[in-house]
Amino acid sequence: MSIVITGATGRLGRMVITDLLAAGVPADGVTAVARSEEKAADLVAKGVRPYVADYDRPETFAGAFRPEDRVLLISGTDVGRRTAQHAAVIDAAKAAGVAQLGYVGVFGGPKADFLLANDHRETERLILDSGLPYTFLRNNWYSEAYAGDIGDLPGAVKRGAIVTNVAAGSRIATAPRTDYAAAAAVAISTDGHLNKAYELGGDHAWSFEEFADEVSRQTGEKVVHTSVSAAERKAILTGAGVPEVFADVLVDVDDAISRGALAATPGDLSRLIGRPTTPIADSIAAALAAPAAPAS
Repeated sequence: MSIVITGATGRLGRMVITDLLAAGVPADGVTAVARSEEKAADLVAKGVRPYVADYDRPETFAGAFRPEDRVLLISGTDVGRRTAQHAAVIDAAKAAGVAQLGYVGVFGGPKADFLLANDHRETERLILDSGLPYTFLRNNWYSEAYAGDIGDLPGAVKRGAIVTNVAAGSRIATAPRTDYAAAAAVAISTDGHLNKAYELGGDHAWSFEEFADEVSRQTGEKVVHTSVSAAERKAILTGAGVPEVFADVLVDVDDAISRGALAATPGDLSRLIGRPTTPIADSIAAALAAPAAPAS
């Protein structure tokens, strides 16, 4: 068995590879696809094989895969351009006739009706059209979006408010990146996952009011959830320097949360990883304990 991870030098990719090695997959049976060998130097030092390719240069994937390979396609980060980027990997995988093509997509799959899901829906369609044996790993939101390296929890504590355009009482079932990586490692390295779609998220959905209460409990500082209009939320984001296109995506995600699009708890994630998912309270604690980012 040979496992190939695209986007291997991103945070999720590195975690997947770490989990594979910890599970006993031989390092020389794992290939890390990166834009340069330098980016993968730490993985190569562990014995992982490098392969240099770029989502924006389809020709670089020629010869990347073999028929016996199990390939994990980790989605790119260029929203709106990802379908074409992913197609480069899918076409190369189809040409090689790989044994499995796993794809890290978004919760809800074809039913996801928010802007950020567009590329993921199209990618899943391309994979189905390819006829390859597939595994869809449809991730809910990362807990880090609110408590970790994506969100600004220290700033929220300082302001005393977590501001969203999520309707009061709406719930979301997040999980941290480590849980999603563990699930991907299992799905790509063990049998029984071909032609299946997993809806992955936390075991328990939480509301932003509960999130604020937990932050208050852990810090001893009063923090509340403040829900504003979509227009107000966008103005806050762009005023803080967020590009308008990405601000629109974030506002739209909050609207999706308000519709209940990210609240389901099907339990696929905990079943795949063989343990309960990490509670949001643990993610909050880890974020509060993390060293402060250096001033720019």
